[in-house]
Amino acid sequence: MRHLSMMQLIMGLGAAFMLAGVAVMLAGCGSDDTIAQQSPPQPFVAPAVFQAAGPNIASIQNTVDQYRVALGATDNGNTAGPLADGRREINWDGAGGAATNTAPAPTPFEGFRNNRGARFTTPGTGFVQATAQGLTDHFANQSYITIFQPFSNQRLFGSDGSTVTNVEFFAPIGANVPPGTLADKPATTKGFGAVFTDVDQPNGSGPNHSNGDRSPSTFIEYFGTDGGLLFKSDVPASPGDKSVSFLGIVFTDARIAKVKIVSGDTVPVRGAGPNDDATHDIVMMDDFLYGEPQQIP
Repeated sequence: MRHLSMMQLIMGLGAAFMLAGVAVMLAGCGSDDTIAQQSPPQPFVAPAVFQAAGPNIASIQNTVDQYRVALGATDNGNTAGPLADGRREINWDGAGGAATNTAPAPTPFEGFRNNRGARFTTPGTGFVQATAQGLTDHFANQSYITIFQPFSNQRLFGSDGSTVTNVEFFAPIGANVPPGTLADKPATTKGFGAVFTDVDQPNGSGPNHSNGDRSPSTFIEYFGTDGGLLFKSDVPASPGDKSVSFLGIVFTDARIAKVKIVSGDTVPVRGAGPNDDATHDIVMMDDFLYGEPQQIP
């Protein structure tokens, strides 16, 4: 890991700005990090930032493992909460982690709201959980099997008809609840991270400032309870097909109420591709990791 010194503290309605240096822990490549503060102002502590990218799972495994420890050593699984510590994980691989079927999902996607405390929405038509072969069939593009690889087991996750995935948090109520019951206590978490596959941009080959020939295609924004931006960071890229990337942050307290993920710069559309090439970066996601959701008082 190396240190990045940057914090932008935004106060009022934009009439005054203050810049101060903060230490942010990094693993892997540098990124365009933006730090803001909720209004009304809260005491600010810079998050620890974990990121890595490379051609295979081993390239990011150590960083992901370190991030797990930073979130909380215990994976709380489907246990009803909120618990005092630990983390939740979603790997898209079903019970037992062996699912290989293609599973389209609507928006909002409530499948993990009760047991893991996470709700997913997209401006697109929905989501899909599928293997690389399943994505090839779902999006009707034979090249997809050659460019994506999972981090855990078989299935990946992607939005359909959009590059945007929104995540909101709720206090988990467990898996054994009456049909139709949904967790209804909004929550915050101290950290959220995600694995991505085939993030190609920026590739550093051109003169577009520090971003090479194109701007970053993939990034995560973190928001507080008032909707204000807390932090934004780009997901590191790695050249070649089937690369994997990871980005996650951890605050000292549970202050993240919503996460916005932008995965790639080109929209995947069911039955219509498009191709991943020099001018289109198609990106899929895998494991989501986040601190135990804490109910908002």
